[in-house]
Amino acid sequence: MSGPTIAMVAARVGVATSTVSRALSNPDRVSDDTRRRVEEVARELGYVTPHRTRTRSIAVLVADIGNPFYFDVIRGTQRQLRAADYSQLLIDTEESGELEADLIERMRPSIDGVILAASRLSDAAIVRLAQTIPIVVLNRHIPGVPTVIMDTGSGATQALEHLVSLGHRDVVYVAGPERSWANAARWRALTDAAETHGITLRKLGPFPPVRESGTTAADALINSGATAAVAFNDLLAIGMLERLTERGVDVPGQLSIVGCDDIFGADFCAPTLTTITTPIEQAGRVAVTLLLGALESRPGGARESILLPTHLTVRNSTGPRT
Repeated sequence: MSGPTIAMVAARVGVATSTVSRALSNPDRVSDDTRRRVEEVARELGYVTPHRTRTRSIAVLVADIGNPFYFDVIRGTQRQLRAADYSQLLIDTEESGELEADLIERMRPSIDGVILAASRLSDAAIVRLAQTIPIVVLNRHIPGVPTVIMDTGSGATQALEHLVSLGHRDVVYVAGPERSWANAARWRALTDAAETHGITLRKLGPFPPVRESGTTAADALINSGATAAVAFNDLLAIGMLERLTERGVDVPGQLSIVGCDDIFGADFCAPTLTTITTPIEQAGRVAVTLLLGALESRPGGARESILLPTHLTVRNSTGPRT
């Protein structure tokens, strides 16, 4: 006759099996009442938690490994993991939430935790995953899930105020993926700043966050009649600069362009790109610190969230409205 199972404990308590698993293996992630009830029922039934050997491997999932933004994220996570004697499994999710979820499920037996960089999953899906495996999310605020956020909303406000100081009164936001939390946060910040300064702000897009999308985005910007644009990321902005040059549009004489992230190459494209500088490598390191803190029950793990500051770096792609 087989012994008691986790499903039997869950049925008796009236909770999901994932809740029983958390209560027995990571009790700080459930309420005290739930933990006590699970422990009581487990003792009554004689259920013993199966031993699971740590793999000392962490999965780092990025939306597009070809995007230079992720180079520093990967460098930061890898250095911090190596220092803690953990291995990094790097996964490209190809901007697909469905692929992201499938890969996490497949890798679950081989990993101790997950870092999601610019996840395309819904908040609800991430919360469900976090109930079954330790997760830290970059650039996404989800209540109850450890997060590291680069404050690009503040950077977007700085960008708009910079453009206003140059005399621009008609600005567009060249939007990124609709499922990107950071995209929505930047739009909200720009909208608030535009209202404060009494200027016209419009949204173009969404556009895939790659350089090739800059062609369509630049054409749409020219047709909009605006004098300045803030792009979702530097890749889009650099692609726009290339297209505007092709069409004989002077930057910044006729149009001003601002990017976001300050990736490798932003300071030597033509013209050099004004952009929101983000602490990308630091974000990767902090994400690892939060995740290992949760795994090893150290201070700084579990439900903590970290906000990292950003700032505007002014270069040659912005200038006075003419």
